[in-house]
Amino acid sequence: MRRITAFALAALAALSLGGCELAHKVSNQYGTRGTGMDQVTVKKVAMAKDEVPPPPYDPPSADGPRAKEQFQNVQVLGDESAEQLSYTMAAMTAWVAPKEGCNYCHNPNNMASDELYTKIVARRMLQMTRNINHNWQDHVGKTGVTCWTCHRGQAVPANHWTMPPAGPNGIIGNRHGQDNPIAATGFSSLPDSSLALYLTGDPKKDQNIRVQATAAHPSPADKTSVMQTENSYAVMVHVSKALGVNCTFCHNTQSFGSWPISTPKRAKAWYGIRMVREANGQYISSLAGVFPAYRKGPMGDPFKVSCATCHQGKNKPMGGYPMAKDYHALWGAPGLYTVPSSFPAPLQAPQPTQPVASAGGAANPAG
Repeated sequence: MRRITAFALAALAALSLGGCELAHKVSNQYGTRGTGMDQVTVKKVAMAKDEVPPPPYDPPSADGPRAKEQFQNVQVLGDESAEQLSYTMAAMTAWVAPKEGCNYCHNPNNMASDELYTKIVARRMLQMTRNINHNWQDHVGKTGVTCWTCHRGQAVPANHWTMPPAGPNGIIGNRHGQDNPIAATGFSSLPDSSLALYLTGDPKKDQNIRVQATAAHPSPADKTSVMQTENSYAVMVHVSKALGVNCTFCHNTQSFGSWPISTPKRAKAWYGIRMVREANGQYISSLAGVFPAYRKGPMGDPFKVSCATCHQGKNKPMGGYPMAKDYHALWGAPGLYTVPSSFPAPLQAPQPTQPVASAGGAANPAG
């Protein structure tokens, strides 16, 4: 009886430990032995082409009369052909509101009307999408993004976040944003305000993610506090979970802060963080007065995006499938509707200056 009980307990323990493994992992060494450059990736099948909505019909010509000449109140895609506008609208219906259809944003009796808040939001999100594809190719490359990248057939993207609620004044009962396990920080006890700290605001006013000072005797301006380090770790946990990778996807364990020995993917992530910061700070936050209360967080701010909103556990959203190539209208300049008079100058990420060793001893170019 004791043996059976012991066996049962051992089996239960094994099952419990197995439950901690949320997904199968694969590990590959791509650095010199002893450097710790082992890449651990969540083993998932990349999204197949048939899981991505196909174009509503064959992509039309970009030539012909402009949309602003054929339709009323076209404020963002007016520079596209009228055929491209209709084609893009049909695709957006499948991407964002397949059940509700066109009426989710439009009054069917007056398609030009702006009476539905969803149309104002959609117009601004079109600007944001065009801005990403037009100005942030250092992150999205020629793959680009569409509304589907975030929405996946839902009006509200599954992976969104809002500003954390303010804690109580004083010491008693104030956890200072810690010991509050949330998905964004891997359900850890790290601060729950790291996304608010690093993924909002002006991308040109840099809020660097740092876990150590850059000198042996740092100046006050260069000093990194324990609190700052905790926030940095929290947002890095978020990035790791969002992409389904471990730290060496971007960093070299010899020195996490060193750019010369980092992988080229770190520069792409550098642009991505600033791209998300601009999307939240310039585009989504500007809609605070448009969204109804039930589409806002406890602090009255609209639902925001993070790395997880697009990536959803893959280092390339949708396994890298380039669906945006079929949508000419999503690659133009953002337009002038309710946007600032000028956009920030293109940002430049620090570049690795030395090759990063790969499996088999070969070297990947640093560029």
